[in-house]
Amino acid sequence: MTVQSRPGPMVEVDGLARSFGKIEAVKDVSFDIPAGEIFGFLGPNGAGKTTTINMLCTLLKPTAGNATLNGFDVQHDRSDVRRSIGLVFQQPTLDEHLTAEQNLRFHAYAYAVPRDTRNKRMRELLEMVDLWDRRKTPVRNFSGGMKRRLEIARGLLHHPRVLFLDEPTLGLDPQTRRLIWSYLLDLRERENLTIFLTTHYMDEAEHADRIAVIDHGEIQALDTPAGLKSLVGGDLITLGTPDPVAAANEVREHFDIEADVADGSISFKVPDGGTFLPGLLRSLTQPVNSVGLRPPTLEDVFLHLTGHEIRDEEVGAYDQMVQSIGRGGRH
Repeated sequence: MTVQSRPGPMVEVDGLARSFGKIEAVKDVSFDIPAGEIFGFLGPNGAGKTTTINMLCTLLKPTAGNATLNGFDVQHDRSDVRRSIGLVFQQPTLDEHLTAEQNLRFHAYAYAVPRDTRNKRMRELLEMVDLWDRRKTPVRNFSGGMKRRLEIARGLLHHPRVLFLDEPTLGLDPQTRRLIWSYLLDLRERENLTIFLTTHYMDEAEHADRIAVIDHGEIQALDTPAGLKSLVGGDLITLGTPDPVAAANEVREHFDIEADVADGSISFKVPDGGTFLPGLLRSLTQPVNSVGLRPPTLEDVFLHLTGHEIRDEEVGAYDQMVQSIGRGGRH
């Protein structure tokens, strides 16, 4: 059974919160997502990304706040919400004793996909993710990338309005990650699919139309990737010099810019580094051994907003506690 799209934003979240005992895993989160948008949650492990997704997908009850998905309330219209969504979790959820085709067929039965469209949809999706020729192969013989591609196909089988991707390419090699995203971007265009993505990979977050930066359960900023980068203050210029203190003083005197000094170099930000750099080099009397220029990244944004770098695979004690409680507290 396919649930049709309803008027209004595809996802509406107002003051959503979730606590596990005294720990606030998600704190007063609010945002809207229009149909067809790729919306990203960018943050470290344990930041509240998965907890928020679990609430929106009816796997976890909010402590406070409200949310609707495709016009259905996540607490009161759970069946309609579940028919409106596709899910790809961090951890594999395929039955490895079944073939790729059998995994999809079981999902089709569970979601009451009509018989007259079931086989056509299965073939379409398996061909899209380059697994049609392996449809009779047991999933236990698949690589990690093949399993993730099959999970994406399974999540799309019942024509969901929203596809939730929780760290969809975690642990995959860069080539496989690029391949998966080529499928997803094509699908978004063909089916007006809304995609809700959580990630801590900066290059993956760049695919989003808008990104919410989340840390310790709170949204720190929400904007387009370009809008978020504008918060940082411009391009980063780095100059290697024998006397970085003297060079920093010259930059301050000539351009009224404060430069950071570290390890034999100075660094500072300006709005248009490519235009600014030639004049800077002409004006300096201090010798310059090396020059670096790069635009701001989402990593810079996260550091600017939170005061720390995004953690990759490391999860702190606070995050471990939240995740441990969360695993035992779903209902």
